[in-house]
Amino acid sequence: MAKLYFKYGSMGSGKSILLMTVAYNYTERGQNVLILTSAIDNRYGVGKIKSRIGIEIPALAVNTEDSILNIYNIQLKKYNKIDAVLVDECHFFTSCQIMELSDICDIYDIPVLCFGLRSDFKMQLFEGSKQLMAICDDISECKSVCWCGKKATINTRILNNEIVKDGNQIQIGGNESYISLCRKHFKECKLS
Repeated sequence: MAKLYFKYGSMGSGKSILLMTVAYNYTERGQNVLILTSAIDNRYGVGKIKSRIGIEIPALAVNTEDSILNIYNIQLKKYNKIDAVLVDECHFFTSCQIMELSDICDIYDIPVLCFGLRSDFKMQLFEGSKQLMAICDDISECKSVCWCGKKATINTRILNNEIVKDGNQIQIGGNESYISLCRKHFKECKLS
């Protein structure tokens, strides 16, 4: 029986490169992989997954109003068989879209692996992550390190070398806008 997986971690923990490794493993064996990402994250262009080390792969960009089941069925007709579904930036997906991913897993017996952030810069769960934490078969953490050497768990928003604790939940950015910190240094507002 296929499973629904959630692999989460703070920014810079290697989630995207892990997704690319999984995709490579499937395709190297002649299997078809449906790769999805959120259209919200347009740092590198819409429909691209790119790691901080520079490797990138194409993906289908999903908007919050899109039906994952419709996308799956269109791609299934195109490829005749899909062996796995991989999702990057899954925290930006809606609860309904996460439930549709679980339907793909349960109805079609296809493994679905979701990669994303657990929480935002205010330590609040994203909608997609909250739904995944509630229904996933397998949840695992991709680890990152704070400047002090402890495990980084907080996606800290920064501006002008200062920690930002107010604002909209979603603000797209990379290393110029976010740094991963341990909880202690986030609370103490210490960037180094």
